[in-house]
Amino acid sequence: MGKPLIAVFSGAGMSTDSGIPDYRGPQGLWRSDPDAEKLVTYAYYMADPEIRRRSWRLRAEIGALDAQPNAAHLAVAELERAGTPVRVITQNVDGLHQLAGMPARKVFELHGTARAVVCTACRARSGMDEALARVAAGEPDPACLACGGILKSATVMFGERLDPEVLARAVAVAKGCHVFIAVGTTLQVQPAASLAGMAAEAGARLVIVNAEETPYDSLADEVIREPIGTALPALLARFGDSGPAGDTL
Repeated sequence: MGKPLIAVFSGAGMSTDSGIPDYRGPQGLWRSDPDAEKLVTYAYYMADPEIRRRSWRLRAEIGALDAQPNAAHLAVAELERAGTPVRVITQNVDGLHQLAGMPARKVFELHGTARAVVCTACRARSGMDEALARVAAGEPDPACLACGGILKSATVMFGERLDPEVLARAVAVAKGCHVFIAVGTTLQVQPAASLAGMAAEAGARLVIVNAEETPYDSLADEVIREPIGTALPALLARFGDSGPAGDTL
């Protein structure tokens, strides 16, 4: 019997040990400052230059590119390196799975990436580091250097649709995996959260690692409430010693 295909579906809780704040948890950003949601809402961002200036200031202040992978990210990458077929579907935009060593082609970023910026007019892409350098140099709302259009992070803001190609590949993984591990996600944001249900319906073993209850706990084969930084490495260690790999998705 070949090694099981492991799908790791990660949410904001996966990265809190890396210093990136959660959004919907008890201490989440949306609860402490509900107005902050406007900074990542497309209509507000496009219509209000002050919202854009606040957005760029926030990225500079929190050190958007400074975070490093934590033990949970490293454990996922190590499992993949050891020969177990792993695919990561993530709601996070921090790029920490790739920094930990997961091959980029095996990471499906449902909500895009905060490590790049895109022009809303001509769609030109460039590095977030370049944009933040311009902000530091005195441009509070840097415009596209190619066409002068409004720049935004290459993330999916509220009011924007998910990339249909990325979503389709994530659905294929959810339906084709043997084990689906939802980690650090409240499983409330659709359509991403529905991937857990798809996996369970297709016969995958569903494991949920999250501090709080989720709408999919009743479908899960196992629910783990322990801290992610220790619980996920221990969980993944169970899957590291099966037979030869069958890596097709």
